[in-house]
Amino acid sequence: MALSTNLAVYWGQNSYGAANPSNTAAWQQPIEYYCGDNTIDTLPIAFLTEFYSTGNLPTIDLANICSTANDPVFPGTSLPNCSFLATGIETCQKAGKIVTLSIGGATGGVGFTNNSEGQAYAQVIWDIFLGGSSTTRPFGAAVLDGIDMDIEGGAQTGYTAFLTALRTLMNGGNKQYYITAAPQCPYPDAYIGTTLNAFGFDAVYVQFYNNYCELSNFGNTNDWDFGTWDNWATTVSPNRNVKVYIGAPASSTAANNGYVSASTLATIISQTKRQYASFGGVMLWDASQAYANGRDDHAVKSALTGASPPVTTTSSTFIKTATSTSLTKTTTRFTTTRSIATTSGSSAKPTALSSPAATATTSGGPCAGVSAWSPTAIYVAGDQVTYNGQLWTAQWWTEDTAPGGTNDGWSLVGSC
Repeated sequence: MALSTNLAVYWGQNSYGAANPSNTAAWQQPIEYYCGDNTIDTLPIAFLTEFYSTGNLPTIDLANICSTANDPVFPGTSLPNCSFLATGIETCQKAGKIVTLSIGGATGGVGFTNNSEGQAYAQVIWDIFLGGSSTTRPFGAAVLDGIDMDIEGGAQTGYTAFLTALRTLMNGGNKQYYITAAPQCPYPDAYIGTTLNAFGFDAVYVQFYNNYCELSNFGNTNDWDFGTWDNWATTVSPNRNVKVYIGAPASSTAANNGYVSASTLATIISQTKRQYASFGGVMLWDASQAYANGRDDHAVKSALTGASPPVTTTSSTFIKTATSTSLTKTTTRFTTTRSIATTSGSSAKPTALSSPAATATTSGGPCAGVSAWSPTAIYVAGDQVTYNGQLWTAQWWTEDTAPGGTNDGWSLVGSC
């Protein structure tokens, strides 16, 4: 992770499947499918979505691969038993890949009420996913290589205490562990910025998309702010050797805004790598999108190393019958625009990844031209509908969930 040629690619959320629900052949495959060559260096598994679910244990959601909707859970918990993934995880690790657990996501219910709670929870994560022991290990005997903090909301209370305690456990382990974060590009990040300044992360996967500082604004020095993150890395971070990655969408449907072609990204990589010592590589969201987009990960890795694309040995396919809930709402975790703790610039308004089914539209007022909500339509972050005389905006991928409920994925804009 100390190199400048690393490629981290998120796995677990079947982002391509969320945007293309009918093309099941290109949906996300088991994790070992993406470890058949030397392209990807790190695979953060997304996501652990709650800290204190049933039985006060966490829960994870891996979309079409493993979730509470489609797989058994450990008794007295909402933690799915995904132990069938253990062999695949270990296969990737034997191939030299770093496999970590990403915590949070756009809809994650994570957070602590105080430092003591955060400190104590480090042992839970250590025992269930890392080098400890537990009867409720969702990945069986597989020992992950660390965690990734993708915090998209809430307060930062307890995070530094949690990570400090976890680092202590890691330092006493029998292998190298890593702790990374995935802030959005506006600096300082609204939901992890204070923690970034207080704890020494190994790397940060900065999301340069869905915001004014995205990759498509690379040529605008008032917007593109990798230099700001480099300054943070070299003068503010407790770990002055922390690596800063360029986070990029792996295809045009992986994010609302900010996708650039592989050739354009190659130019950005070359210039940024030469200019900033903190540059550590590229992060892509996500594996399913990269593979469906002509192996975008190949092109990116070639740009990082200057070598020809590697020959892949992966040939198997996997299709798991999925219900609508297996295309979990967290698949759009990288397609929402976060509130920004900054005084300059503005967030780009998200646009829909796909068009919902046509329904009747409202003819006047702020709801003019907006379709009525339909239980058979699929909506993604940014889509708007009318329902019971009000205008609503989708916060994430949703289907057959009417606006107006609790945690329903809809935000009220106002009356029509």
